[in-house]
Amino acid sequence: MICYGQSSRLELYKEQALKLLDNRSAYYCFCTEKRLELLRREAIKCGQVPKYDNRCRHFTKDQVKEMLWKNITYCIRFKLASTPAAFHDIVYGDVLHDLTKSEGDPVIIKSDGYPTYHFANVVDDHFMEISHVLRGVEWQVSTPKHIMLYKALGWDPPIYGHLPLILNADGSKLSKRQGDIKIESFRKQGIFPLALLNYVIGAGGGFHKERENQHLYSYQTLIKQFDINKIKSSSGKLMPEKVLDLNKLEMVNLLQNENNYKFFIERIKKLVSEAFPEWKNDGNLQLDDDHVITTLKWAQNRISTLNDLVKEDLAFLWVVPSSMPNVQQAGCSEAIKLLNAELVEIDASNYKTDWMVPYLKSFAKKNRVPFAALMKTLRSIMSGVKVGPPVAEMMEILGKDKTLLRLQRCVS
Repeated sequence: MICYGQSSRLELYKEQALKLLDNRSAYYCFCTEKRLELLRREAIKCGQVPKYDNRCRHFTKDQVKEMLWKNITYCIRFKLASTPAAFHDIVYGDVLHDLTKSEGDPVIIKSDGYPTYHFANVVDDHFMEISHVLRGVEWQVSTPKHIMLYKALGWDPPIYGHLPLILNADGSKLSKRQGDIKIESFRKQGIFPLALLNYVIGAGGGFHKERENQHLYSYQTLIKQFDINKIKSSSGKLMPEKVLDLNKLEMVNLLQNENNYKFFIERIKKLVSEAFPEWKNDGNLQLDDDHVITTLKWAQNRISTLNDLVKEDLAFLWVVPSSMPNVQQAGCSEAIKLLNAELVEIDASNYKTDWMVPYLKSFAKKNRVPFAALMKTLRSIMSGVKVGPPVAEMMEILGKDKTLLRLQRCVS
């Protein structure tokens, strides 16, 4: 990627502005800020559109020479054509905007020698050999001005296409003041780049109809599918729930490749450490690499973003209780020892919720322990927190080895 800085290209802009002065497509303007402000106020007072009155366009050569000799501050303005001409927009078709109704001759070189955006944009695009310009429809009204500049400089303008607006779900315009639509906001939410790209594309156009279905397309596929003729001229809406579904698809895809494990391990360790700082300081977070990946594989179809893994109800995945419940006081001391002994002998494949629930109920009945008391005690042993999924599901998530490890800390 080549980056252009305006400050390093001032001579180029000056050179092109002099060409416009020489062919009388531009002129020196000596109007002061005070005069321009008076024009603006008078127009508003009269209910007119505030715009420059092109006064300096009509100065004679001698008048211009005299003011330049007197070193009067000036800018350079471009002469807008008095007769508007339509241009072809590859999205909207033939478009006609009469700029003279809304503005006077625009400034192309400011009094400090720097170009305005409209002028620098044209000069830079020409020398970068830009063939197509695709930009938001809000820029469409400026395109006639840019085309006039191209023609005044003797250049062929690029092909223009303007993209429709992307709106909020309620139809309101997106705003840069909305924190939740910034890239950084999506990054903090845990949204993956490809999921975000598919999300935005789904609200616009330029792709085949199957793009309307919930499917995650690769960068390569999107490049191949793109068709400028399929861009819609009507505005599209962002549907926030879709980005979460797409993110879940991307997470599943990424987990299929072991080369991505390092990224997931580092990201989740950081998330967990930041979410549970008090447990981190006590050394009670379970964050070995194998546990992280095993847990993520279990969770991939249950969560939408990695951030979901550190919600309160899943804290037990990472937090190893720092203190054990008083099983003697709970009346479950012998029962927990017996349960531990039985679970050691049970095959790891039986550590499933649908098998474990009836087993635990049967165990409680057989050993004459209130089932509710047993579950409360096991929850304390397994997680040390009051919220989370049912105990049997916790045991399935943790698996045989980690379940026994937590139980044995209590009975030893």
